[in-house]
Parts: sequence; C-alpha cells; structure tokens
Amino acid sequence: MEATVRVSRPVLQLTLALVKPDAVAHPLILQAIHQKILENNFIIVTNRDLTWSREASQTFYSQHSGRFFYQRLVEFMSSGPLRAYILAHEDAIRHWRKIMGPTQVCCARYTAPHTIRGSYGLTDTRNSTHGSDCPESASRELATFFPEFSEGAWAASGHSRGDFLYHTERQVHLVRSREAE
Repeated sequence: MEATVRVSRPVLQLTLALVKPDAVAHPLILQAIHQKILENNFIIVTNRDLTWSREASQTFYSQHSGRFFYQRLVEFMSSGPLRAYILAHEDAIRHWRKIMGPTQVCCARYTAPHTIRGSYGLTDTRNSTHGSDCPESASRELATFFPEFSEGAWAASGHSRGDFLYHTERQVHLVRSREAE
C-alpha cells in the first residue's frame, strides 16, 4: 500500500537514527518515535531491527573509552534490540538532533519537553535515541549499521532529489517512478 506523495526536494542529507533498547522495548514508544520521524518530513530510506553484541557496542563508542559512562553505555546498547534508520532530509543531521533533544534527559524534560528525549528518555544513557553529530560521523555510522548501503550510489541515482511515496507496510519511503505518472 502506498500513500503520502512527496514533492521534489533540494539535495537531501543522510543521517543515522538509532532507537535504543529502552524505547524499542515498548512498542507504543517505538511507534511514536516512528510517527515523529514522519511528522517531521524525513524520508525513511531504510530501517532495520538488530541486536548488538557487546564488542560491536564497544567499537562504535570507542571514542568514549575511559569516560565514566562508557561501560554503562556499552552494556546498555547491547542489552536488547535496536532499530536503525537511514533518514534523509534537507540538513538531516541538525534536524534529527533537534527532534531528539538534549542528551541529558533532565535538561530535555525542562527545556525541550516535546522532543523525543524529553518525552521518552529515562536517563542520560537510556535516552531513547542516538543521532550522528556531523557528516563524517554519519558516513561512518551508516556504514556500520548498513554495510550494503552506498551513499554515493544513492546520490548518483538521483534519489537525493527524488519524489517519494511512503509504503505503509514496509514503513519506508520508495522513490516514485516517473512511469507511474
């Protein structure tokens, strides 16, 4: 089933969005986050559910090694299922980070209560979501979670400027074919 036709857009930026185990454990929260992504006009290029090994979590968060929260973060991120998304939007990284809200849940609850973390975050570690912080991180993180995906091929195919349809059953956007018009 297809619905919600998108209009042509300027070049889209890609970002990684992770829904962490604390949110995935609650189907209604997971669905609310998915809905928030759609309401904010992101293109969902693809998504996948996965469970991370402790080693994969350590590698991903290696820049935090030695910090007081590192071990807690590694254990938490490998404690249950995650949902990973590739999102596209004009200025996707900044826009996704704004929707997530501050990392510190206590700040998010007071300064940004309508953000994802303000609404669903439990602690600074169990704060529901992760997002890339810059284009270089986004490229590295997308390759970690979606090794079969090629940013270059996606952009070269014209998808970064395409019209999209939302496929409700698959919960992703599909490029609208010109032949369908």
